[in-house]
Amino acid sequence: MCGITGAIWTAPQRALTPEVLRQMTDVLWHRGPDDAGSYQSDFQLRPGYGAMPGVALGHRRLSIIDVAGGHQPLSNEDGSVWIVFNGEIYNHRQLRRRLEGAGHQFRTHSDTEAIVHLYEDEGLDFLEHLNGMFALAIWDARARRLVLARDRLGEKPLYYRHEPERLLFASELKSLLQVPNIERQVDPQAVDDYFTYQYVPHPRTIFRGFAKLPPAQYAVYQDGRLSTHCYWSPDFNREVVRPAADDAAELVELLTSSVQLRLESDVPLGAFLSGGVDSSLVVGLMQRLSTSPIKTFSIGFPQKEFDETAYAREVAERWGTEHHEFRVEPRCIDVLEKLAWHYDEPFADSSAIPTYYVAKLSRQHVTVALTGDGGDELFAGYLRYRAVRMAGWFDHLPPAVRGALAKLSAGMATGGCPQRSWLRRAGRLGEALSFSPQRRYLEWMALFNEGRRADLYSEEFLARLSDADPYRFLAAAQARSARRDPVTSACITDLLTYLPCDLLTKVDIASMANSLECRAPFLDHRVVELACRMPIGRKLRGGRAKRILREAFGDLLPPRVARRPKMGFGVPLAQWFRGELKDYARQMLLDSPAAGPTYFRPGAVERLWSEHQSGAFDHGYRLWGLLFFEQWHRQWVDRATAVAATSAPSAI
Repeated sequence: MCGITGAIWTAPQRALTPEVLRQMTDVLWHRGPDDAGSYQSDFQLRPGYGAMPGVALGHRRLSIIDVAGGHQPLSNEDGSVWIVFNGEIYNHRQLRRRLEGAGHQFRTHSDTEAIVHLYEDEGLDFLEHLNGMFALAIWDARARRLVLARDRLGEKPLYYRHEPERLLFASELKSLLQVPNIERQVDPQAVDDYFTYQYVPHPRTIFRGFAKLPPAQYAVYQDGRLSTHCYWSPDFNREVVRPAADDAAELVELLTSSVQLRLESDVPLGAFLSGGVDSSLVVGLMQRLSTSPIKTFSIGFPQKEFDETAYAREVAERWGTEHHEFRVEPRCIDVLEKLAWHYDEPFADSSAIPTYYVAKLSRQHVTVALTGDGGDELFAGYLRYRAVRMAGWFDHLPPAVRGALAKLSAGMATGGCPQRSWLRRAGRLGEALSFSPQRRYLEWMALFNEGRRADLYSEEFLARLSDADPYRFLAAAQARSARRDPVTSACITDLLTYLPCDLLTKVDIASMANSLECRAPFLDHRVVELACRMPIGRKLRGGRAKRILREAFGDLLPPRVARRPKMGFGVPLAQWFRGELKDYARQMLLDSPAAGPTYFRPGAVERLWSEHQSGAFDHGYRLWGLLFFEQWHRQWVDRATAVAATSAPSAI
C-alpha cells in the first residue's frame, strides 16, 4: 500500500521541479513510511521527432510484498515504461508465470512489476486481467502518454487536475495542493453535494478544477488531451435464476478463493472483527486457511446499543484468534482535527472515528487487515432495504392516501425518539411515501434533504448555486439496474455510490492515516458479479437479510451471531452532542464559526442546535456534518490564505 503522485506537461514553463515533486511526495508520508522514490524526465524538443512531454513520478511505499525489492517508481527492461502503483494485485503470481513464458525478464518479486509487463503485452486492455485494488500511473515513453487507472470498486483513491498543458495526479488531494500558485476555490455545488450525501461524490471534489477518477475507469493523457474510459461495466440488469445450491456452492468457492488470495503478505496480517456476519465470515475463512491464530481487532462503546464487542468476542473465542479490543470514549475532539486533515474534503460519516481508532489499534500489531466491507451491499444487509420493499407495498395506494400517511409520519421521523428505534425508522419510512421510489431513496440517504438544505443555506450561498440537482449522481447509478426489483436496484445503487464514496473512502483514509493496509475479500470482482446476478430471494426473504451467506457459511458462525440482526457501525452522536461534545461543538458552530454566514442562514444552525439540546429532535448526525465542515474549512480554506497546509497535526 502506498501513495503516488506526479505530473505530465507539454510545455517547458509548466514543468514540475524536483523540489515540488518532493513536497507532493512527502505530504503522503503516512501512506508509505517505509520508502520513497521518484522519476523525472524533462520536456524535450527533438528535430524530426516532435515534442517529448516532461514527466514526474513520486512514490511513498508501505512495504507489504517483496519488502526488499519492490522499490518504486519501477520500469520495464529498457526503461521505456515506468509505473507508480498503490494497492495490491492478488493474481500477480499467475500473471508472472504467463509473462515469463512470453519472454519477460523480472528483476523483483513485487506485484508492481507484473503490471508493467502486462501493459507492454496488452496495452490499455491490461486492466481487464487484474484482480486487485489499485490506483496507478504508467508513463509510456514510446506512445508519449500517461495512463491513470483505478480499481473496479473504488478501494483506492486517485485525484487529478487537468490544466492547460499539464496534468497533475495524486492519491490524495493534499498532494496536489502542494503545487505553487494552485487555486483553492471551494465549489458551491460540491458543498451542496456534501450536505446531501455526507460526502462529495466523484468525479467532483470540494475544490474547483480538481477531480476524482471514478471506480473502474482509466484516463489517458496524450498530445495535451485527456480522455477517460470505463473498463468494467457488468450488466446489472441481468438476473440468473438457477438452483440455490449452485449459487451457494459457487459463492463458497469464490469467497474462499478471495480470502486465500488476500492472505499473501510478507508482513504481519490480521482482521477487523465487528461481530457482524460479514467480518465474522472473513475471520472464519482466514482462520481455516491459516496454520496459526490470526489477530483480530474490535472497537466498542460504553453505550450498549452501539457496542458489538460481545459478539466479536464470541467469534474470536470460536476460532481461537488473538483478539484485541479498544473502547471509544466521546473524546473525538482529540481526533477531529486529524480526520479533517487526512480526509482533505468534508466527510460526515461519523463512523470514521471508530474506524480510525481500530486502524490505530491494529497497526500496533499488524501491517495488513482484512475487512467485511461490501457484504451489506452485495447481500442486502442494510435495514433500509427492507424499507424499500415495504414502501413498494404502499406504492399501490392512491397518491392522496400516501401523502396523508407521509404527513402523519413526519413527527415520528424527526422527533426525539432514539435514532435506532423502530418508531424513528417507521417514521422515516412513512415520511418518504409521497416521493417516487427513486427519489425516496435519496430522502432516506440524505444528510439534509432538499427542504432542510433550503432552510440551512444563506441567500448569498443559494445565489452561487446552479440549477444542478445533487440527485443526478444517484439517478445515474439507479438507471444501471432499472429493470431489476426495487431492493436489488437499491443494493446496486449503493454498490456504485455509497460504497466507493463513503465506506471505502472512510476505510482507505482512516487506515492509511495509520499506515495500515486494508483488504476487502467481498469486493473481489468475481464475488461481486456473482452476487449481482442472484435473485433477491437468495438474499432477503421473510424479513431475513443475507440468507445465502448465513446458509452457505453457517458452520463458520456462532449461533448467536448467525441469528443477530444488522446493527451497523454507528456512533452515539446524540448523547455526545448533549454531553462531552456540547461545549466544544457550540463554540465551533455558534460562538465563532469560520464558515458561518458565508454558507448558512442566520439562526439556521442555532435552531438545529436548540432542537437537539431540548430533545425535541435528534440532529446528531446533521450537527456532526456541520462540525466536520467547520473544522475542514478552518484547516483547508481559512488557514490556506496565510500558510499552506503542508504538514499534518501533531501526534498523527
